[in-house]
Amino acid sequence: MDAVMHKITVQIYEIQTPSEAEKLIRLGVDHIGSVVESLGSWKVPLILDTVRTIHGAGAKSSLIPLFDDLDTLSFMLDYYRPDIVHFCEAITHENGICENCAKFVSIQKSIKRRFPEIEIMRSIPICQSDMPEQGDTLGMARIFEPVSDYFLTDTLLVKTSGSIVDHQPVQGFVGITGQTCNWDIAAKLAKSSQIPVILAGGISPDNVFDGILKVLPAGVDSCTGTNAMDTKGRSIRFKKDFEKVKRFMDEVHRAEQVLSQSLI
Repeated sequence: MDAVMHKITVQIYEIQTPSEAEKLIRLGVDHIGSVVESLGSWKVPLILDTVRTIHGAGAKSSLIPLFDDLDTLSFMLDYYRPDIVHFCEAITHENGICENCAKFVSIQKSIKRRFPEIEIMRSIPICQSDMPEQGDTLGMARIFEPVSDYFLTDTLLVKTSGSIVDHQPVQGFVGITGQTCNWDIAAKLAKSSQIPVILAGGISPDNVFDGILKVLPAGVDSCTGTNAMDTKGRSIRFKKDFEKVKRFMDEVHRAEQVLSQSLI
C-alpha cells in the first residue's frame, strides 16, 4: 500500500516586509504572520504590501493585533483583509482563567459575524516545559472553540511571585518567549480539540521534529526559533534567518514522512 502523506501546516512569524514573505513562500511556508503593534498607528502600508504578496502567491496571511478595541479591529481587518486574524491575549492569571475571557469571546463572535471569510486563531497559553499546568487548559479551549478556527499553543511564563500577565515579553499577551511549552498538555489539547491545533512556543529546527511526533499537532509555528541573532546571541525581532527556516522545513518534512509511514 502506498504511503498517505501526512501534511503539517507551517506558520512563521513575524514577517513585516514583502521581501521576507517572498523568501518564505519559496521555502514552502503555508501561513505567514505579521504583527500590528499599535492601536494608534494600525495602518502600515508595508504590512499591507506584505499581505498582498502572500495572497498573490497562494499562501495564507495571518495578522496579530496587539490591541482589543473592536471598532479599530474592524477597521484594521477591512484595510488588510488577511486570511487569519490571530488573538494572543494572556487569558490565564494566578487563579485560573482570566475574567476577561467573556470579553474576548464576544470580540471573536463579532469579528466572525462581520468578517465571515476571515479565519480566527486563538492562542491557548500553556506553561513552560518545567512547570505544572496553570488553570484549566482544556476548559479554556472549550470556551473559545465555538468562535475559533485554529488554536495555537504558546508558552506562558510563570514565576514564583508577581502577576502572570506582567511576566510575559509583551505585557498582556503570550508569545516570543523562546521557551517550549509543556508538550504533555499540548498533546492533550491536540487530541481533544475539534479544531486544528498548531504547536508553538520555542519551536526551532532543533526540536520541531520531536515536537511533532510528541504532540501530533495539525501544524507548527516558529518565531524566535527562526530569527536571526545579534552578536551576543540574542534573537532579533522581525528579522529571519532563512537558513534556519530551511532547516525547519526540512525537519517538518522528515516528521511528515515518519507520520505517513505510520498510516500505511
